[in-house]
Amino acid sequence: MVTVTPLEAELWEIAGSVPDPELPVLTLHELGVLRAVRVRGTGAVEVELTPTYTGCPAVEAMSLDIERALRARGMPEVTVRTVLDPAWSTDDITDEGRRKLREFGIAPPRARRDREPVPLKLGPTRTRADDAGPVRCPRCGCADTELLSRFSSTACKALRRCLGCREPFDHFKEL
Repeated sequence: MVTVTPLEAELWEIAGSVPDPELPVLTLHELGVLRAVRVRGTGAVEVELTPTYTGCPAVEAMSLDIERALRARGMPEVTVRTVLDPAWSTDDITDEGRRKLREFGIAPPRARRDREPVPLKLGPTRTRADDAGPVRCPRCGCADTELLSRFSSTACKALRRCLGCREPFDHFKEL
């Protein structure tokens, strides 16, 4: 069991409250990319961050924002390390993060029942209920949606359209 000091808990709260640069409605904690915060001596802190996917362009901005926030707290030496193991998964998004995505108009990723890799299924673009369930429209809740594009404003989102209210929306893809 890892013991967390009161200072580490405080610094975790500060680092975790940094908004995601691509989805500013979510904090890094809610997105699930903040992995660890460790105090290393007087005035030094090391933060571990896992990107949503290898090569994510937002990692540099996240790191700089964390450094800024922790230096403002009085930590003169801040090191942000990228860790890839364990890999980030959409299962790491908190319930609060999923709620915020939905309220922001982005369909949150469907929760998986296991930690197995997500199979890639090519075929019809209409959503069919599978083990994870349908992709529901974040505006009206309709389960009858179709895929317009496998990629949207960021690589981790797809563009879909609700066949109920006819509105397009982003869907945070399951990883």
